Amino acid sequence: MTQLLLDRVNRRLCDATRGEFDPRTRAWREGTVRGERIGVRDAVRWLQGESGTPCRAPVGVVGPRDAKPEYLIFAERLGRGLAEMGLTVVCGGLTGVMGAVSKGAGENGGTVVGLLPQGDWRDANPYVTVPIATGIGEARNAIIARASLCVVAVGGGYGTVSEMALALQFGVPVFGLFEVPPLPGARGVGDVDEALDQVAGVVLALLQ
Repeated sequence: MTQLLLDRVNRRLCDATRGEFDPRTRAWREGTVRGERIGVRDAVRWLQGESGTPCRAPVGVVGPRDAKPEYLIFAERLGRGLAEMGLTVVCGGLTGVMGAVSKGAGENGGTVVGLLPQGDWRDANPYVTVPIATGIGEARNAIIARASLCVVAVGGGYGTVSEMALALQFGVPVFGLFEVPPLPGARGVGDVDEALDQVAGVVLALLQ
């Protein structure tokens, strides 16, 4: 991924190839390139905390309720990393991978939106910041897919695959780890750091 330059005084994020990043439109334009070198995740932290125009769209995290221990470890670390970048998480709001990513984000000051299939907001796991009781069952998967800036799938399962497929249909980038079916267009990630770097690349409109 590209090397970025940050001019903190003038609040300008630059790239030698793309020029200057416009936080309002999340697009690159011609401009003078200068500043200190900065990594993609630090650039997102700056965007979310200091730029004055943060990315408001949430990052979707999907995965099975009946999840293996390694899935839960990954999801919790993923939630922590997303929160540390200042990004909002959207998930199904229940247990398993949803509960783990909520815990990781919620315990580190992040905002977690839980789109519940049931009609009672009290069904949300305790780490959800904004519980939304949709009452539409698994159809809420389409809302998660549509509302997300990008989707990270942790593990497989029919519900997870449906969310991945819907996201891809909507043109939303999808990243997957742990026995995720090879859907055309979905990109595999090997670990949490790679997943976070990929998400940061989407936020900064760096991925092609």
